[in-house]
Amino acid sequence: MNINLLRSGFLCLVLLTLISCGKKTEKVSSQATMASQAVQVSTQTAGLELVTGEDIYPGTVVPLNEVELRAEVGGYITKVFIKDGQKVRKGQKLYEIDRSKYDAAYRQALAGVQIAKSNRDKAKKDAERYKKLAEQDAIAKQRVDYALTDLANAESQIAGAQAILANTAADLRRSVILAPLNGTIGISQVKLGALVSPGSTLLNTVSTNDPIAVDILVPQQQIPRFLNLHQNPGLISDSLFSIQRSDNSIASAAGKIVTIDRAVDSQTGSIKVRISFPNGAGTLIPGMNCTVRVLNKSPEKQVVIPFKAVAEQLGEFTVFVVGDSNKVDQRAVKTGLKLADKIVITDGLKPGEIYVTEGVQNLKNGSVVTTASNTPAPKK
Repeated sequence: MNINLLRSGFLCLVLLTLISCGKKTEKVSSQATMASQAVQVSTQTAGLELVTGEDIYPGTVVPLNEVELRAEVGGYITKVFIKDGQKVRKGQKLYEIDRSKYDAAYRQALAGVQIAKSNRDKAKKDAERYKKLAEQDAIAKQRVDYALTDLANAESQIAGAQAILANTAADLRRSVILAPLNGTIGISQVKLGALVSPGSTLLNTVSTNDPIAVDILVPQQQIPRFLNLHQNPGLISDSLFSIQRSDNSIASAAGKIVTIDRAVDSQTGSIKVRISFPNGAGTLIPGMNCTVRVLNKSPEKQVVIPFKAVAEQLGEFTVFVVGDSNKVDQRAVKTGLKLADKIVITDGLKPGEIYVTEGVQNLKNGSVVTTASNTPAPKK
């Protein structure tokens, strides 16, 4: 009886030992399988950086000053003093309209002034003579009153004659069109002998070309930033505003804000900003399309990671973040400014978290990874 009990106890002990060894073997085997299935990746720790990027705005080159030349008097063009497209100086003669009738009118008005002055002198002498005679009771007082009235009328006639003289002198002067500013004149709209009408006939256009301006449209969300730059010129560095031409070449001259429009366009939700650029070489021509590049430096540090660490699918961006037990979490993130081979993460990744930089294409949510390296983010 005792022997049977001993045998039963021994068999139970052996059985328990075998079961325990089996579980240990199974656990080791499971761990080995997981290790063999782990994906080797490179990781990095998310850090913060001060970001300086570039905002791009389509622009149109416009002159800072532009004047349309229109005839102020009518007549035939008798002289053209300039060639199309040449540089002109303020006050330089450009066109001449037939001056003969304006010169004749001026001379006639000048003679009218002389006649009025002669009549005034005669009326003055008569008034003085009549005053003396009246003092001697030699004439009636009424005659003196007439003489003084004649003198006042003569003075008024002089004023009227001088006004006519001023008008005719102005017409004579306007018969020669002068350059209103230093700049470049365009292609003439009239030829020698053409008949022009006052106020309606466009002769030509003169515009300044150095400095020159570029107009861009800025979204209303960015207005405070541009207002700050406009009101505090000291914030503008030499390279803050630059121009990229249509051939992708970059103009070397740096710009500055000249003015910001008075109101936001209700149709586009944007406001016009005018930026002035030096143009000594004359490579920027009014009407030209270009691209204005504006440096944008963030006031606070932001999370910046390599662009290759971001996976994109259907416009959604994700990053694989390494968690407990080396399992990755495919986390949705919001991206910001792209900087060469890096990109700003505005939401979804916190400083200090470890994310995958290489091997992203081999991962899925929950994958186990083994890290080849964990590079700390550069300190900036």
